[in-house]
Amino acid sequence: MEDRAVAWLAARRGLLDPGKAQPETVLFIRKALIETAFLVGLRARLDDTPLAGDYAAVLEQVEDVAGRHSYREMIARDEQALLLYAGTYAAMRLCGRDDPEFRRVIQQAVDGGYASAFERVPYRQLDLLHTLYVCGIAHDLPDMDTVLPFTLLCRRPNVLKLADRDIYAITHTVFYATDFGQREPRWPSGHSSGGTAELLEALLVLAEARANADLVGELLCCLYCLGIGDSEAADRAWDFLESIQEGDGRVNGPEGIVHPGIDSGDAEFRHWAEGYHTTIVAALAGLLRRSTRRPSEPNPRRPEPTACPRPALRRAVAWLCGEGMMADPRLGLPGVTAAAVGAASIDEHHLARPALDRYAALLADAPPVFWQEQGMEVAGEFALALRATGIECPSLEDFLRAAAAVVGELDTIPYDIADGVHRLIGLGFLSPAAASAIPRQPTTRGGAQRAYPAQAAVSLREARETYHLGMLAATIRNLARDGWGQHRITQDAIGLLIAQQTATGAFGHPACDDPTARKQAQYAWTRSAVAALATTTQTSQRSP
Repeated sequence: MEDRAVAWLAARRGLLDPGKAQPETVLFIRKALIETAFLVGLRARLDDTPLAGDYAAVLEQVEDVAGRHSYREMIARDEQALLLYAGTYAAMRLCGRDDPEFRRVIQQAVDGGYASAFERVPYRQLDLLHTLYVCGIAHDLPDMDTVLPFTLLCRRPNVLKLADRDIYAITHTVFYATDFGQREPRWPSGHSSGGTAELLEALLVLAEARANADLVGELLCCLYCLGIGDSEAADRAWDFLESIQEGDGRVNGPEGIVHPGIDSGDAEFRHWAEGYHTTIVAALAGLLRRSTRRPSEPNPRRPEPTACPRPALRRAVAWLCGEGMMADPRLGLPGVTAAAVGAASIDEHHLARPALDRYAALLADAPPVFWQEQGMEVAGEFALALRATGIECPSLEDFLRAAAAVVGELDTIPYDIADGVHRLIGLGFLSPAAASAIPRQPTTRGGAQRAYPAQAAVSLREARETYHLGMLAATIRNLARDGWGQHRITQDAIGLLIAQQTATGAFGHPACDDPTARKQAQYAWTRSAVAALATTTQTSQRSP
């Protein structure tokens, strides 16, 4: 991968000339130049063998541009753009091609009271500090480990809320703080390489699910910078990059790389512009993967799960029960049933007892059609809740007994009623032997090396972006059932869901003023949220 990527870059090195660029593309070309140059500099730094072939050809192009007064003297004319030029000097220095005059201009700008003084966001400050370090430029700025705690990386962000620009901030923080794997950062209190690895691997799932090769490549490079190469996440990311690398070595980048303002209609330029950065990242991944100077793989301590659903469950159960006491049974029973499930999951059956008593009495003589309308999930879960609290409801017992008789006549049981049959078995209306008639579905449970389901990750992101709390809760519930409740993405989704609980205990902010519409939305969301949180609580209690 590395060799083919560098060959593609070298074959198009002539495009790295700002002097030949159109006015609207000059800044784009300068950025591409320093990024390509720095790849060559890292090659010289991480591999003791002499530069040759395509790497040497690219370095020759960098030297040619950097040797021009029209390039290096831009630092003195535009100190704010220091990093747009200093990276080329850093690359040349790493390759043993020091240029004292170029260095003097950079040092003069740093000493000038602005280039290193104007305010930058934390990861950009790390960018400056790292560039000055690689350039060997003296300064009086705080060191990297002082800046590191203020970065997004060290604030334990919710992965489902991160935009692409945030993920790039995280990857670049890892690059600079670890000096591309050449130093061990002094992590702030409460943070560790394990926490960083957990975050990176979660973001890899999301990036792969969206087929964003640029982010996949950068996140993979970050794992290598931390010394984490022999992992399932790294292997999947590597396989993904190999699978999409084109025959000539190019790796296509995501949409939006070429701003409409610099699209001149030149097909060759656009093809290069859309792929150069991701191709650099792929080459860097290959370089870091094979480097003997990559740090040895640590045995990081992963942080404990942070989402705590019990208080949220308790409040939501109380709200659902309160609403159910005032509702028509046809509308209120699903909520009361969900409340009973939630109360049982935290072993506090008493929270739902008054509502269960009321509904059992109201529905003692309910006709079979009522229970058919509710469906087996609600009827079965309601029956289990009544059994757990010693409450009887004759009409429900009769309905379930009749349903069991129908099931007993079946030779095979369709998938869509399998859950209901399991409830009938659990309630004692069917013998356990009846389970043998239930077709077995392929299971994804067990196996620590299986991949986090990409579609679930996409659904969680979509649910957050569209404020679809029902989808969010349902996806969390399914993930917990399949053994993914403790994964970073699921835990962040749980945290996101819990954050939508209101002061009353209901879930969701409808952002509308009609009281009826608000109550309907919150009732549906709260039922879904309680079902999801109850499942995560139950599965976490069963986990070793």
